[in-house]
Amino acid sequence: MKTRFLVVHDYGMGGLWWWIHADSPARIVETFAEVEVVEDPNVVAQFADDGLDEVDIDALVMPPGLDGLRDQRDAQRGLPGFGALAGRDVVHLRRPWDEVDGTPPNIYFEELGSDGRRLRQVEVYRDGTAIRTGAGDWPINPPTDLHDPGLPQWEISADEFEQAWRQARRED
Repeated sequence: MKTRFLVVHDYGMGGLWWWIHADSPARIVETFAEVEVVEDPNVVAQFADDGLDEVDIDALVMPPGLDGLRDQRDAQRGLPGFGALAGRDVVHLRRPWDEVDGTPPNIYFEELGSDGRRLRQVEVYRDGTAIRTGAGDWPINPPTDLHDPGLPQWEISADEFEQAWRQARRED
């Protein structure tokens, strides 16, 4: 039995929205990369009569945007690490960013909730400066896709995250 679910691909500065008919929210996030099923009744009510594309999860053809997210998930599904971080209450990552021409990267320490959104973060810059921020500091906080098979390589312990958090200073 399929139910109609409101689904968004939140890319930070906006989002793409659809109604997807599926047997469960879990099947939707296992079928499409970088989406979330919106369960907040107030948000669902806002889109009830909005004329969004309605899609059956088993349809061969998907609307633009959703088609690429299905292809992306299909490519990820057989890879080691696929879904390894999904379903956890909290995930801690240590990821490099902004590596340029062999220059050492800056480092992000991230604490992600079960929905993939950052709860806390530490940015460590090349000069050693470490800045910590929390969810209230970010006007934009798109979710990280916890099914992504590339993420488990960056997983760290809660203790390692807490150590980075204690050593960092608050953003000015």
